[in-house]
Amino acid sequence: QVQLVESGGGLVQAGGSLRLSCAASGRTFSTYTLGWFRQAPGKEREFVAASHWRSGSTYYTYYASFRRGRFTISRDNAKNTVYLQMNSLTPEDTAVYYCAASQDVRTTQVMGGREYDYWGQGTQVTVSS
Repeated sequence: QVQLVESGGGLVQAGGSLRLSCAASGRTFSTYTLGWFRQAPGKEREFVAASHWRSGSTYYTYYASFRRGRFTISRDNAKNTVYLQMNSLTPEDTAVYYCAASQDVRTTQVMGGREYDYWGQGTQVTVSS
């Protein structure tokens, strides 16, 4: 059974940092695309970042435009874990953050979310002003 479990969320002041983790279990995820999405109250889910695996190749990283150099995605395949380092947080970053995994998401759909097969339960990030 595949499970994705996020952790690392919490309450932080504007300008602060958080590091989210997503531990995957149930199979080896080294050839999976791993992504982060978020959903703020009253808003649709939006893409944050992804580490995209392309068959026979390496990993490509994708970021949402709002990242502006503040967020960094990384992965540790030995630990089956993907991270999201978030710096210079603002109240607009307040949301539930979800990690997702897909073995065969198309490159054109990495930021779309629809082709991810597995989702975590989410971790709340609250940034106070």
